[in-house]
Amino acid sequence: MAMQWIVVWGLVAVAASALAAVLAGFKNRDYSYWMAWSFIIPPLVIWLLFTPKNKGPRPRQPRLDDLDRRENGPL
Repeated sequence: MAMQWIVVWGLVAVAASALAAVLAGFKNRDYSYWMAWSFIIPPLVIWLLFTPKNKGPRPRQPRLDDLDRRENGPL
């Protein structure tokens, strides 16, 4: 019985993550952030559904190279 609940939770988490990616794309939000949090806490998809759409460009996470250049300066 416990294995069935684990499988169900896993399927719900993967489905919520995929849905969050689609919704975040439509709402012009950072999809990797919303995918990760919706995988951990699937009900966050409902929160994303009610958030307003961002105006302007979609926010992006800085690349690791950009972060490294900021901290250590150019080579």
